[in-house]
Amino acid sequence: MNLNLQGKVVLVTGGSKGIGLACARAFAAEGARVAIASRSEENLRAAAAELARDGFDVLCAVADFIDPERAFAAIAQVEEALGPIDVLVNSAGGAKRVVPAELNAQAWRSAMDAKYFSYVHAMDAALQSMVARRAGSIVNIIGTGGKVASAMHLPGGAANAALMLVSAGLANAWGSHGIRVNAINPGATYTDRVKNSLETESRLTGKPEEELLKANEARIPLGRYAHPHEIANAAVFLASDCASYVTGALITMDGALTPMVV
Repeated sequence: MNLNLQGKVVLVTGGSKGIGLACARAFAAEGARVAIASRSEENLRAAAAELARDGFDVLCAVADFIDPERAFAAIAQVEEALGPIDVLVNSAGGAKRVVPAELNAQAWRSAMDAKYFSYVHAMDAALQSMVARRAGSIVNIIGTGGKVASAMHLPGGAANAALMLVSAGLANAWGSHGIRVNAINPGATYTDRVKNSLETESRLTGKPEEELLKANEARIPLGRYAHPHEIANAAVFLASDCASYVTGALITMDGALTPMVV
């Protein structure tokens, strides 16, 4: 199956860690010209070194996409170095969990900044050249918290829900210009964030991390967490010519933990 991604310019926001890094590796393996963006220059250097060990050369762009001016500057930097962006993968940002008793205006706003606006600003900037060229693909990595409300994750879930609506809406708005916009909703994925969470829980409970992991995974019908490369594989497919008629889709990847019809 030819995905036709050879030579395509791909920008992955949040590309220095976790799912974003896995996406960068997957696109590079398909022969794409990949740029990764992050707020942390240190994390970018580490990610670029890791990818270089695998034989992949990537461009790094330091940017905080919460700031629209920096988002536009990062897009301009990538396009000046590599050419017009063919694929934008948004995997940056993550809202902090807040218990209901501590919800306040700042918690709601911080979640929207961290997740919603970081994606929207990246899309606003990338869409300018995509619309002008009448071609482009956007894949937004959005947690399942936007589909299933959790009392411990309401601000982040609200931001995720808003992003899903925006993804579907932009697909409708720009489909006539050859632009496709899709979203992936991962459930629990075995990233460094999950590992750190297990370490913390282990210290608090005295239970081994492996025991805690098995208990969490036992609730998932597939019997395990997703791995970042599995989410990345879906992103590559959605961005490729093999998904040429897929747009406005919201794909849940939670191992069937929450059966739903959407």
